[in-house]
Amino acid sequence: MSDLFAWLISFLFLVSLLIIVVYQLVCLSDLEFDYVNPYDSSIRINRVVIPEFTVQGALTIFYLLTGHWFMAILSLPYLCYNIKLYTSKEHLTDVTEIYNSLKREQKRRLFKLGHIALFLFITTFWLIHSALEDD
Repeated sequence: MSDLFAWLISFLFLVSLLIIVVYQLVCLSDLEFDYVNPYDSSIRINRVVIPEFTVQGALTIFYLLTGHWFMAILSLPYLCYNIKLYTSKEHLTDVTEIYNSLKREQKRRLFKLGHIALFLFITTFWLIHSALEDD
C-alpha cells in the first residue's frame, strides 16, 4: 500500500510540474503573438521558475527516499540542467532579450515538457500496477 501512495504522490508532483511548464509555454506563445508585453511575460515566467526547480528537486529527493532508483536516475539530468541554469544565472528570462531568445526558450520548455510527459507515462503505469497488485 505504501508503494501505491508513493506513486500517487509522484504523480501529483509531476502534474504540478506539467502545469508550471505549460504555463510558461503559454506565456511565451502569448508574447510571440503580441498578446502581452515583454515585461509582463518575463514577470510571469520568472515568478514560476524557482517553484519549478524546487518541485523538481523535491521529486528527485522523493524518488531517492522511497527507493525508486530507476526514476531517480532518470530525473537526474533534468535536475542537473536546472542546477546548471541556476548557478550560471540563466534561469530567469531577461526583459530586454526575450524577443531574441524566444525560440530557444520555447525549445527549452518543450524538452522539459517531453521529459515530464515521459515521467507521467511511467508513473501512471506503475501507479496502476501498484493498485492492481494490492488487490
